[in-house]
Amino acid sequence: MNVEGDPDHIINRGALDPKSIATRQMSTSSLRLNKVLYRAPYGTKWEEKDWDWAVREVARRVKATRDTTFRTKNDKGVTVNRCEGIAFLGGAANNNEDCYLAVKLARSLGLVWVEHQARI
Repeated sequence: MNVEGDPDHIINRGALDPKSIATRQMSTSSLRLNKVLYRAPYGTKWEEKDWDWAVREVARRVKATRDTTFRTKNDKGVTVNRCEGIAFLGGAANNNEDCYLAVKLARSLGLVWVEHQARI
């Protein structure tokens, strides 16, 4: 893995911001979680699960919540086609590409509550 700036860039002349400088450490740190840990509702213990279970479980819960809370029309009868039971909160560690894909996913699900932590 290599992270470097562009020395010809007119604004920063190749200098990296703190997030870029920390990219290697973030991806290779021994503290980085590399397995799925699950704690059941009201549970007190974490249990290891495999990734296939985790992906299926997240998809199942998103679909169930979307199906339950999706509104095609508002109280005035206007077509709105939105999911009011799920929100998305982005973080400062996300880069432009992460945010672009996340918002595309959120909007494709019909989410209207899309926010970023810097604005809260």
